[in-house]
Amino acid sequence: MNSAVSNNIIIALTDVTLTLSSDAGPVNILRGVDLDVAAGEKVSVVGPSGAGKTSLMMIIAGLEQPTSGSVQVAGVQLEGRDEDALALFRRDHVGIVFQDFHLIPTMNALENVAVPLELAGRRDAMEVARSRLEAVGLGPRLSHYPGQLSGGEQQRVALARAFAMNPTLLLADEPTGNLDSDTGARVIDLMFQLSVEQGTTLLLITHAPEIAAKCDRTIRIDNGLIADDSVIATGETC
Repeated sequence: MNSAVSNNIIIALTDVTLTLSSDAGPVNILRGVDLDVAAGEKVSVVGPSGAGKTSLMMIIAGLEQPTSGSVQVAGVQLEGRDEDALALFRRDHVGIVFQDFHLIPTMNALENVAVPLELAGRRDAMEVARSRLEAVGLGPRLSHYPGQLSGGEQQRVALARAFAMNPTLLLADEPTGNLDSDTGARVIDLMFQLSVEQGTTLLLITHAPEIAAKCDRTIRIDNGLIADDSVIATGETC
């Protein structure tokens, strides 16, 4: 068994760097990140814009290759794998929720949630998709297209899709950024409820202190480095 899995660690990053090219020369996005996240843990990632939060999430999802360092997620070593292998890794282990929903506009809610299940060859794709949408309170909206849904409803469809394959890890990048505060709070509560029910590890990027406070830990990233990594106590952010 892989050591990361046997030690109950879902995310294991060691000295991860990311350097991108620009017209002005190399840009150091991440500058040596070490991070372990245990199975079932809920971790918020905070920090100023441009600090490297989204780049860190992209590397953990296998959507960006690190310049150097070790990236192991759900027992899979990611660096150096080709795109096909990384796509299979995401299918089997990772759900992602973005700020901008990323629903397919020509598909209704049921079809959007069924996509990852169908790609995995699941014959029960529609049945599972229906149950996921009912779990987020959208049973009456199965046949509605994204353009016919409110922002909160679209994000709930995205959440149902992210949980469709029972992911080991859920990555969420500012999932309430396009929602009003009341709708955003309901979406976050639902995300945490589903994470607990399915035993999913959660890594959540947010600028909202009240959302960060719901997690077990808060990691603060500044200038491409982890500046603080603290357990949250008594409901207060670190």
